[in-house]
Amino acid sequence: QVQLVESGGGLVQPGESLRLSCAASGNIFSINAMCWYRQVPGKKRELVAAATSGGSTNYADSVKGRFTISRDNAKNTVSLQMDSLKPEDTAVYYCNADIVVVTTTGIHGANTYWGQGTQVTVSA
Repeated sequence: QVQLVESGGGLVQPGESLRLSCAASGNIFSINAMCWYRQVPGKKRELVAAATSGGSTNYADSVKGRFTISRDNAKNTVSLQMDSLKPEDTAVYYCNADIVVVTTTGIHGANTYWGQGTQVTVSA
């Protein structure tokens, strides 16, 4: 069993910062990509930022230069530092990871796991 637990959401004013964190736990053998998505009501969930196990990162155009994704492979965690927040960043943010699990029967192929989501609200 694998769990992703997020923390760090909240209410901030435009221009302020927030840091989201996500910790993966369970029968983890390895983690490939770790990502952050966000979703607003009535819209599709969109990719915000992604980080591979090798250190490569990728960002949505709307957050480039303002958000920074980082991960600690030893601790199975990923964070999203969000600076210069705008009202349009308001959304539920979800942690996502491709995880290879290990059980008593061996190592299994990667599956995608999601966190429960954390609300980020940017409003004056």
